[in-house]
Amino acid sequence: MMTLAQSSFGNGDFLLWMFEFFLFVIWFWLLIMIFSDLFRDHAISGWVKALWVILLVFLPFLGILLYVIVRGRGMAERSLKQQQAMKQQMDAQIRSAVGTGMSPTDQIAQAKSLLDTGAITQAEFDALKAKALAS
Repeated sequence: MMTLAQSSFGNGDFLLWMFEFFLFVIWFWLLIMIFSDLFRDHAISGWVKALWVILLVFLPFLGILLYVIVRGRGMAERSLKQQQAMKQQMDAQIRSAVGTGMSPTDQIAQAKSLLDTGAITQAEFDALKAKALAS
């Protein structure tokens, strides 16, 4: 006599379900990445974006493959550019937070609070501390 658990695991239904779930998650993640890249790109017009959206909604698998083939290189370049802009913004925010109008003790305390919140790394904290002590 076969139980429900044996029939589900025994013939591979569960593994097939896990594989299908994995493919769905990957497909959904790719759609999110493509839509974010599509709307981040200011070089293409709204009409072209609308055509890509229509293609991605009505023919999602073909749309994803075409997008990666046609715009994959630009997708990587735009992502790198965004990461660099975010790093520059974070560096500017750290520089303004540490400031030069404070005493060295205040600068070190400010840098320590940034380190404690995770906004800067230990190496960045050491550099800010050395800079404050040098001034």
